[in-house]
Amino acid sequence: MKNSDKTEKAGINAREAAAAVSADIRNLATPEFKKVQARFFRDEIKIRGTRSQDVKKIAQKHWKEFKKLDKEEILTICEELYKTGYLEETLIVPEFISRLRKQYAVDDIRRFENLIDTYIKNWAACDGFCTRVMGEYLEKYPENMPVLKKWAVSENLWLRRAAAVSLIKPARKGDYLPEAFEIAGILLNDAEDMVQKGYGWLLKEESRRHSREVLDYVIENKQKMPRTALRYAIELMSEDMKAQAMKKD
Repeated sequence: MKNSDKTEKAGINAREAAAAVSADIRNLATPEFKKVQARFFRDEIKIRGTRSQDVKKIAQKHWKEFKKLDKEEILTICEELYKTGYLEETLIVPEFISRLRKQYAVDDIRRFENLIDTYIKNWAACDGFCTRVMGEYLEKYPENMPVLKKWAVSENLWLRRAAAVSLIKPARKGDYLPEAFEIAGILLNDAEDMVQKGYGWLLKEESRRHSREVLDYVIENKQKMPRTALRYAIELMSEDMKAQAMKKD
């Protein structure tokens, strides 16, 4: 029996529930904001033109009904939203899944990996899912941290970016510094700038609590580190530290 069939038998049709969410997103879309959004993406993507604050309000509205469902039903609706391919739907999914944080199970990593691998096609969708869902999941199940090393060598560039961005939330608190350095090391020479920005961002967040350690890491690796990643990594540092990082050998 398919997941959507299970959900329908439980009293809700997943496709219809997702369609209701999409309808609300479309109703608040404007052509003007669609043009604004498009400027942030290098490649052409499917955009409706709905502001992020409106997307969050729509999530709150539908959560009043969704919270009555079980976890699998909610995840099935989220997958239906992902299938639309629209930016706004990919951004509303983490709003729903993150509300399941108390129900996260250790094996959810397989489901989350599949969602990233199958449906995430741009940096906004990747970052929304990883900072909202993966960060809290890894804080709850740090024993699954090694999966990030697998993602870091994936052919899928969004899984590679996710390997770094999934640690952003704990990195802001100074957690998992050795793991952050390990992931950055794997991604160090990645040719994709979206990946370079991802691990540079991770190092930047770690620098909030570990500026000296991150500076030492940057200086040690700056001959191999792309300029894009280096500039992200040192963004929050003092001017003196930035000068040390940028100094030519």
